[in-house]
Parts: sequence; structure tokens; C-alpha cells
Amino acid sequence: MTDTAKLAAFVDQVWDQEIIPTLTDYIRIPNKSPMFDPDWAAHGYMDRAVALFEAWARPKVEAIPGATIEVIRLDGRTPVIFAVIPGDGPTTLLYGHLDKQPEMTGWAEGFGPWEPVIKDGKLYGRGGADDGYALFGALTAIMGLREQGIAHGRCVILIEACEESGSYDLPFYVEHLAERIGQPSLVICLDSGCGNYDQLWLTTSLRGLTGGTLKVEVLEEGVHSGSASGIVPSSFRILRQLIARIEDQDTGQVRPDAFAAEIPAARVAQANKAAEALGEEVWRAMPFIPGMRPVTDDPTELLLNRTWRPQLAVTGAAGLPPIENAGNVLRPFTTAKLSLRLPPTADAEAAGDALKALLERDPPYGAKISFTPDHAGAGWNAPDLAPWLEASLERASTAAFGKPAAMIGEGGSIPFMGMLGERFPAAQFVITGVLGPHSNAHGPNEFLHIQMGKNVTACMAMILEDHVKAMG
Repeated sequence: MTDTAKLAAFVDQVWDQEIIPTLTDYIRIPNKSPMFDPDWAAHGYMDRAVALFEAWARPKVEAIPGATIEVIRLDGRTPVIFAVIPGDGPTTLLYGHLDKQPEMTGWAEGFGPWEPVIKDGKLYGRGGADDGYALFGALTAIMGLREQGIAHGRCVILIEACEESGSYDLPFYVEHLAERIGQPSLVICLDSGCGNYDQLWLTTSLRGLTGGTLKVEVLEEGVHSGSASGIVPSSFRILRQLIARIEDQDTGQVRPDAFAAEIPAARVAQANKAAEALGEEVWRAMPFIPGMRPVTDDPTELLLNRTWRPQLAVTGAAGLPPIENAGNVLRPFTTAKLSLRLPPTADAEAAGDALKALLERDPPYGAKISFTPDHAGAGWNAPDLAPWLEASLERASTAAFGKPAAMIGEGGSIPFMGMLGERFPAAQFVITGVLGPHSNAHGPNEFLHIQMGKNVTACMAMILEDHVKAMG
């Protein structure tokens, strides 16, 4: 049995002396995902990040007899880091990614996406928590067991560079590496969230995602609004009409049944328990402006809204000039970027087709309406926990945090999980992470809660230990 105090001391040392300095260098690299940097290969930032990770991991992997690590590059695709650690028993697949979201505006003074800052136990900057720490945490967990002579199963570490773009490259690598990956009976993903920083959180579901670019065209060129308004329908008004086909403007409820799914009773019960643990923190974790309030005061309903109910967001726009250049002109077109989160069990491809049909049919006033879909990402609903894993989660969380583990659905998407769930239907899944209150992944002032990262690392080590005991 692992000496948990010794494990915690080992994890602290590796994080403080090696992981934090390396993540600090990583944050400085603007290795944006291919969706946000189509010329990523020419810019070389992704290769720099991969080289940094490999340089840290290689000596540690090669110190383990029979272990291997390599960077694999399929033609025209983002690279992956692939490591195999031999072990005594079943295979665990440990997953993470190293590509990043774009800069985003609104960073506090002294902070920035590519400027690492450590303050109050948090490492600020883009990518440290989403998901740069994953490789370091996974390998440190294995090293922590080996440092005490504790057995673990065979471990496969896979770090991709396309997750923030929907992981469209990953299926090709999973197929390419299928024989070397084998048949994992446990999958650990370190790219999810946590309800607080006081215990281990297990993600029970992930929403799917569809969306795309909606363009409304009404004129061949802009016309003075004094001449055209009242004759020519505003492209912005037509855009609002089309968006109203998707959601109720007063409640935000997504209208069409094609985008909804029945919420399993077990997930409702888990949301109730999570709401009891978190209370108002469910909504207080959001950076609301003074006087702003959530859509409801019921924390259970808020959790179900963000995990099982479809929700629409307009994430970008074009055709709108900056305020200082906004003349009295009826603009020829308006374009909006739509992001539609879907229930975990919804068919994302079918939802994308339904969205395109809904928006393009019966164009108001005969306007030219075009909807260009993005790549759809499937959601994921976790299988029931095996008794050994349920007990292991409790043991690990209690040892590392002093509190039992908790379960919660997540509103984001990890496309890899749905694909793995189909490929390895008998596997158990531990989807967890460090993205808790105010950590603000994808937004300004993103941070990694350092102690949370350490504790999650220690928990993973104990789960790996229990896995080999249960399945070996």
C-alpha cells in the first residue's frame, strides 16, 4: 500500500522543482490550436511546445526499463507524444493535450496569455491548466509509485495537439497506434473540471458541440441608412429572427426537440448532491458584474443547464465595423459565429445537419442565408463505476484532500472521450481535472491551481495502484 505522506512529498518536490518551471516556459509559447492558427506548422510554436514536453519527459521515461517515448507525426497532421510504460497487469490509457485556445481580451493588468505569473498559489497564463499539466501529472503519478516500489499496470500516455479544434486529427493516430495502445481497461483523462479545490471531482458526462458560421446578406454594398432603412430589412434584424428559431430570447431555452435529450435519473440525483456541496458557488464562480444574476437561483437547475440541456452562444461576429468607424450605413451583411452545446447523448452530426436546415429554410424577405457548419463533437456519458474504482476514488480523495470524491457533469466537450467510449466499451473512465472556480479556461486570467494539480497527481497514483490490484 502506498505511503501517502511519502507520495505527497514526492509529488510536491517534482511539481515545485520541475513541473512549475517547465509549465512557465510552456505558457510563453503561443501554440494555438490549428482552428485558431491555420499556419501552425510554418509558425513552429506547436513544435516548440512538443519539444519542451519531450525534453522533460524523455529522461524520466528512458530511466524505466523497457519504457519508450516518441513524437509521432502523420503527414499533414498535428503531432502527438506517445509513451509506453511497461507494468504488471492491465493497461491504462492516460490522455491530455498541449494545444491552446487563442489570447482573448480582458486580462487583468500585469497578466497575459503568454506571460506566466504565479500569485496566491496559482500559475496564470494560457494552457497551464488546459491542459499543459496533464503529461507532467501522469508521468509523475507513475514515478511516485515506482519510487516506493509499488506495482502499476501497463501505462500508455497519449498527448495530442488538436483538442481545442475538436480532435479531428486524433482518430487517425488512435487507428495508427491501435496495436500499441492495446485494450485499456482504464482511461484517465486530465482535461476536465472540478467543482471546487477541496476534493477530487469525477466528471460523469460531457456535452457535445455543433455550430458554425451564419451569414445574412441583403445588399451588394452598403447604403446610407437615411435612404435605405424602412425599405431594406436590416441584415442584423434578420439574423436575430434566425437565431430566435433556435432559442427563446427571454429564457435562453433552446426550442427544437432535435437538440435535446432526456436526462437520466442518476444524473439528476448526482446534480442534486453536487448542488448541496457547492450551493451558491455554482453561480458565484462566474465573474458576474455587480448586480448581475444567474438565470435561476436553483443550483441543481443551473448544473443541469450546463451539463445536460442544449445552450446557444454567439461567439463572434463580422460585418460590424468598430464603433469609431460606424457610419450611418445600412450594412450589406452580418455574420455570426454560433456555438451550440448539446446533451451528452445527442447525435452531434445529426444536430449539425438539423441546425443548417433550420437556419437556411424560408429565408426572410428572400435574403441570402448561408450556414457553414463546423466540425461536430460528440458528447459522452460515463459508464457505471466498477466497485473497485468507486472505492479507489474515495480512498484517493480522502488521502489527498481529506474529503471524499464528488461527481459532476461538465458543460465542455472532450471529443476524444466519445470516441474512446465507442472503441473501448468495457473500459472504466476517470475524467478529472483542475479547472475549478474562476480558473477561466479559454478566457482571460486563466490559471492553474497548483495545489489542486499536486493533489490530482497523487490521486492518480493511488488509482493506478488500485487498478492493478483489482484487475491484475
